[in-house]
Amino acid sequence: MKRIGVFVCHCGVNIKETVDVEKVTVELKKHPDITHIENYMFMCSDPGQNLLKNAIKEKKLDGVVVAACSPTLHESTFRNAVEEAGLNQYQCEIANIREQCSWVHKEMKDATHKAKVIIQTAVAKLKLNESLSAISAPVTRRALVVGGGIAGIQAAIDIADAGYEVVMVEKKPSLGGHMIQLSETFPTLDCSQCILTPKMVQVSKDENVKLHVNSEVEAVEGYIGNFKVKIKQKAQLVNPDLCNLCDDCSDICPVLVPDEHEEGLAWRKSIFIPFPQAIPATFTIDEDSCLGLDPIACGKCKDVCEAEAINYDAKTQIIEEEVGAIIIATGYDLYPEENLAEYGYGKYPDVITSLQFERILSATGPTNGEVRRPSDGKVPKEVAFIHCCGSRDPDRHLSYCSKICCMYSSKHAKLYKHKVPDGQPYNFYIDIRSGGKQYDEFVQQAMEEEELLMIRGKVARIYKENDKMIIHGVDTLSGKGVQLEADMVVLAMGIIPSAGTDEFAQKLKLNTGEDGFMVEAHPKLRPVESIQAGYFLAGTAQGPKDIPETVSQASGAASKALALLSSDEIFHSPIIATVDTDLCSGCGICVATCPYDARELNEAEGVVEVNDILCEGCGACISACPSNACQQKNFTNRQLSEMIKIVAAN
Repeated sequence: MKRIGVFVCHCGVNIKETVDVEKVTVELKKHPDITHIENYMFMCSDPGQNLLKNAIKEKKLDGVVVAACSPTLHESTFRNAVEEAGLNQYQCEIANIREQCSWVHKEMKDATHKAKVIIQTAVAKLKLNESLSAISAPVTRRALVVGGGIAGIQAAIDIADAGYEVVMVEKKPSLGGHMIQLSETFPTLDCSQCILTPKMVQVSKDENVKLHVNSEVEAVEGYIGNFKVKIKQKAQLVNPDLCNLCDDCSDICPVLVPDEHEEGLAWRKSIFIPFPQAIPATFTIDEDSCLGLDPIACGKCKDVCEAEAINYDAKTQIIEEEVGAIIIATGYDLYPEENLAEYGYGKYPDVITSLQFERILSATGPTNGEVRRPSDGKVPKEVAFIHCCGSRDPDRHLSYCSKICCMYSSKHAKLYKHKVPDGQPYNFYIDIRSGGKQYDEFVQQAMEEEELLMIRGKVARIYKENDKMIIHGVDTLSGKGVQLEADMVVLAMGIIPSAGTDEFAQKLKLNTGEDGFMVEAHPKLRPVESIQAGYFLAGTAQGPKDIPETVSQASGAASKALALLSSDEIFHSPIIATVDTDLCSGCGICVATCPYDARELNEAEGVVEVNDILCEGCGACISACPSNACQQKNFTNRQLSEMIKIVAAN
């Protein structure tokens, strides 16, 4: 018979306001399975933990129930405390009488009764708990970073600086992501290339970083600390070690296609360098636009390449890497412009996206930094910036705020006035969201110093009349309709997950939310960790973010990965699902059901075997098993049955 102690927390007034903790304490003293019970204001405090540890020693307790808040918050706190007092930590149970009791009831009588029942069920479970030990496994001290934008670059630098190897995978021909396309960054108006390219160079020169561009993660096997990754790298038709950037190949190439880096505002050849500061610094062949490689339809680029860097016979290859931690920094895309047909994008060349305007503003852009209309090259004297294009519109488009649009639209208006001092910018907005250091001051300065005219309202329709773009909307402050003429319109498109995020998440068995972004384990307590152990999230893969927040989260993800990589071993909860080989029929149903690939059918023995380190104890196999052979440690059928009996009797 276990000697069980129960400790009831007041949690200030969080619990005590609706649960009579004194009454609970008095009435449960009579419980035959409870050796000792007391209550305290804050059990999670140092005095509260000391009270628990002293009671374990003085009362010779061999089991503890702490009736307090959710185990998500303080289970580890109390389990560590009981271990310090000499008990196995798995002889400690949390009875959640806050979130599941006091917070959901108004009547003290009902809440008090329910609290007693919850505590009794925890006692019934604890009576049958086993003393368990954490499962351990060695750690592969290398990290994988997926994505070569600012988030991936920062995470890779932090990990490499700590002395650990990094495998970096980027699906495009160069590092840089969307940040390298920006002209300047708010609120300091730093040149994006000036602050990003040194980091790109640092990554390329670091001996601890192994860079794979034109590559994608094909598959991941294994578990936290021990992942086996297959990377699909497109054929390297131009050898980066031999290419000397002479540009002879591009000059002779007969194919012209829209330039992705310039957002379609300029043209590039089929063999090209993505942008002047590209890392790796090499030309690349776009197989989709090339006239043909199998068989060779042109071959002019190879003929003029004196460095002999071009090899048409190069093949796509699968590269295998072993890593201990994976950082997901897959970035974002813009909401599809074609979804906003009423704004005329695609129909009218002078209706452009925010990224296209960034390229127009950029000194390395299609107009060398001069603000000119795409249709005729004239300087626009009136430009309308439309906020929230696709964002904050749950009925038709994206329900969420894309977070950066107010700021970059204000930046665009400010930079436009610097380039065209006699021009007039108009900003149509719903409301200004400028939450960040010096952000509100930046917006106010744009309004006051740059004569930015702010119109609070949504734009309904945009069309062309003569040489002007006609904008119809409503000023919600005055309640009157607005009709405005402009030479050019810039759409602040919403942010969505990068293309292929859903498929990528499925490959890695990661969770995405209803908006398609990667889901963190807990928004407050574990904001950079995925629900799947060993995966960490950085930047806009997890949701809309500005550059400072992206860099901060990337460093946070790197620090979490480093904490893992710096350990000799990783430890995993022993509360896993087991297999009773005497009952197992080898049907394999649980193998197909397991979402973590933790089970494998041993055909020779005719039974299922469990990889303990992979099992997350979700219980899917237990519910699927027709033989009742699957049981979860410390959550056995017998324990659950005893708990149900307590509830049914009350």
